[in-house]
Amino acid sequence: MSTFLTRRRFLIGSTLGASALMLSGCDILGQNTDVEEVLHSAEQLTMKAQRALQGRGALAREFDEKDISPSFRVNGTSAPDSDEYAQLLENKFETWRLKVDGLVERPRDFSLADLKNLPARTQITRHDCVEGWSAIGKWTGVPLANLLQVVGLKPTARYVVLHCADELEQTLDGSGRYYESIDLIDAMHPQTILAYGMNDKDLSVGHGAPLRLRVERQLGYKQAKYIMRIELVDSFAGLWGGNGGFWEDRGYEWYAGI
Repeated sequence: MSTFLTRRRFLIGSTLGASALMLSGCDILGQNTDVEEVLHSAEQLTMKAQRALQGRGALAREFDEKDISPSFRVNGTSAPDSDEYAQLLENKFETWRLKVDGLVERPRDFSLADLKNLPARTQITRHDCVEGWSAIGKWTGVPLANLLQVVGLKPTARYVVLHCADELEQTLDGSGRYYESIDLIDAMHPQTILAYGMNDKDLSVGHGAPLRLRVERQLGYKQAKYIMRIELVDSFAGLWGGNGGFWEDRGYEWYAGI
């Protein structure tokens, strides 16, 4: 993914028809608050229009086995560059734990075996990358809604934040660590899963082992890989740039609906 490239898509027009706007130069945008306000308004329009037209529970298209792409490019980083991840990989993620905390009633750590023992969902869907390529893959994992039911949500919880192992920039404050977020509407969607399998095999390192998000009605950069922790929050105020994601802090739109 090209660093600091901003690509913003939104719906405009009196009939809420689809169109796209691509902008580059995050520094320029950051200096122009009027432009940022217009883009934020357009993003909100995109989200509201998509949910109004498709419905909150509308499913992304699912494909057949014959449609699976013979090759599937790696999006984002190909592997986290840390000693911690290297050790987890060396022991085949036996000591890896997914921490779920924040605004939940029963904070808990889950092993990979724990997740695989929960009811699973398999879906064959298309991955659309912001760089302009697409591929179809078969994903298996636990529906995020099921996991959230296990831990229980506090009434003030509004967003699910996914903290990841890959660090794209070396920073002292942790702002270079990849993270993403979705709201509870997308978190409870039946096709939103924490995937541990791809094409009937365990996830490869390049595709996010041991666990990645699949939120099928959004673009590829929302599909967080190498998930280490899930945090329930009521706002993004305490999260680095305050925009809900690594790329969002650098100019991308938070809602990347397709």
